[in-house]
Amino acid sequence: MSSILRIEDLKANYGGIEALKGISFDVEEGAIITLIGANGAGKSTTLRAISSLVAASSGAIEYRGEDITGMDTRLIVERGLVMVPEGRRVFPNLTTLENLKIGAYLRKDEKGIEEDIEAVYALFPRLKERHWQMAGTLSGGEQQMLAVGRAMMSKPKLLMMDEPSLGLAPLVVKDIFDTILKLNAEGMTILLVEQNANAALRIAHYGYVLETGLCTLEGTGAELLGNSRVREAYLGRTKAERQSER
Repeated sequence: MSSILRIEDLKANYGGIEALKGISFDVEEGAIITLIGANGAGKSTTLRAISSLVAASSGAIEYRGEDITGMDTRLIVERGLVMVPEGRRVFPNLTTLENLKIGAYLRKDEKGIEEDIEAVYALFPRLKERHWQMAGTLSGGEQQMLAVGRAMMSKPKLLMMDEPSLGLAPLVVKDIFDTILKLNAEGMTILLVEQNANAALRIAHYGYVLETGLCTLEGTGAELLGNSRVREAYLGRTKAERQSER
């Protein structure tokens, strides 16, 4: 498997603070890669820097062998590197269908757009049921489905997802993670930023732990799930586990 995305010694400032202090990691094509860490660790800044929504102060971002560091966001999306933002960011005063069409704003192939709308509806039947409903009146879970569907309309090669489970009920979270697995099974490469480390590591092929702007640990999803330091910090070890280690 080859790398579709390579980050080398990336540094970036956000809100006057050095949010990334020189991180490096690879995203293998066809894999689910997750970045976990506490609030303020630099996870979301990493995705925003890759998308040029936050300027990199140094380092390199290489996508499919091309240096895209500082490239215009529109050109990055055209190359197939697409983000589902934290907080969903749907357009509340537009319908579900209009939101999906906005995801295809760079495309001219009308027949292909219609086919992809139907593909999104097949993935999320609830969106088809509510295609004329204003996006602002959808539930949180439906808005997250819409945010993913809108991103899919850009025909991504690599889908970056920023905290897709944030604020959602456990059953809805399960549906979202099932969708991530389904997309990956169909060949989609996914870079997942997620505070729910347990759920993220259970589906990830490989993961990186970010702490205050640095990658401090890495390994397969299974390795990180079994790592005592990760369990202590992010997975909430049980009292019995703590006692057994004394």
